[in-house]
Amino acid sequence: MDNPQNIFRPGRILLPILFGLGATAWLLFRNLDRDTLGFFEWTWAAAAGLLMAFAMMGVRDVAYMYRIRVLTGRKLSWRQSFQVIMLWEFSSAVSPSVVGGTGPAIWFLYKEGLNTGKSTAVVLTSIFLDEVFFVLMVPLLYFFFGSLVLPSELSEAFSGSIKIALLLGYALILIYTLILTYTLFINPYFFKWLLSIVFMLPLLRRWRMRMRKLANQLIITSNELRGQKFGYWARAFIATALSWTGRYWVTNFIFMAFFFSHLGIKEHFLIYARQLTMWIILLVSPTPGGSGISEIVFGEFLADLLPNAAWVVPLAVLWRLISYYPYLVMGAVVLPNWINRVFQKPVYRKIE
Repeated sequence: MDNPQNIFRPGRILLPILFGLGATAWLLFRNLDRDTLGFFEWTWAAAAGLLMAFAMMGVRDVAYMYRIRVLTGRKLSWRQSFQVIMLWEFSSAVSPSVVGGTGPAIWFLYKEGLNTGKSTAVVLTSIFLDEVFFVLMVPLLYFFFGSLVLPSELSEAFSGSIKIALLLGYALILIYTLILTYTLFINPYFFKWLLSIVFMLPLLRRWRMRMRKLANQLIITSNELRGQKFGYWARAFIATALSWTGRYWVTNFIFMAFFFSHLGIKEHFLIYARQLTMWIILLVSPTPGGSGISEIVFGEFLADLLPNAAWVVPLAVLWRLISYYPYLVMGAVVLPNWINRVFQKPVYRKIE
């Protein structure tokens, strides 16, 4: 990834927008009637609810910034953390969900002065904490809500595929978490062995020595991680839980903006549970940032919690406008400043 502008070229931004607009147009056409926007009434309560929805995205980003400072031993400033997180989120937004923004994130950290092993370890640890959150929360919420974590009336076209995607997504997360646990905390030499085999292939052999160096750096970092105290992991995991909760409560506050009296505490926690289940499914989405599929799954999962199911389509659009599209803008805004900063002055790799 020698040229960062390849990640941010206009085509990468337009593709998820087109997917999202296409799905929205199809949903509106399928559900359009005179009552589609019947819920909308601009009041002070609606304004407050939407303001809190934006605030939840701020909570999410600040929690991620704090986590990356914890994981790097506070070697990154708040400004650096902000730029890395915005660029990481952008790369995730323009990449298929099943791929994510892992590769670019390692490179962003490398350009901030971390060596490749430390950069890889920070990103893998971040992913590990995210996956642990999902692995723990899905069974916990299923214990409280049972089959209600899935909508009671899924459309026939999506019923089977959604359940399969949920099982597949959770299985992949569980397997991935176990592999990360083994690599980071039990046997980091496994990663070195795996890279040695993969980079014995003729097409990859030229990068073998570079990968061996990365593996050696990762082994050193793994030893550091295993030596971290409880407070380190507690702070990192609390930040992880807070960031995901902030993301999920965007929807809660959107619903509160227009249906405050319709939803009780139980319904709000059910919305939280449904969204966590949604994200398990979206992790195997082939579209950039889950665009297009997210809007459809949102409608399938939350329509039965509204007084009128037709209202879920414009609400899905509003949800994506708050929680997804801003990162496409922020990536384009942050990138020029970040490039000027990291490419116009020497970077000394003191972070071991």
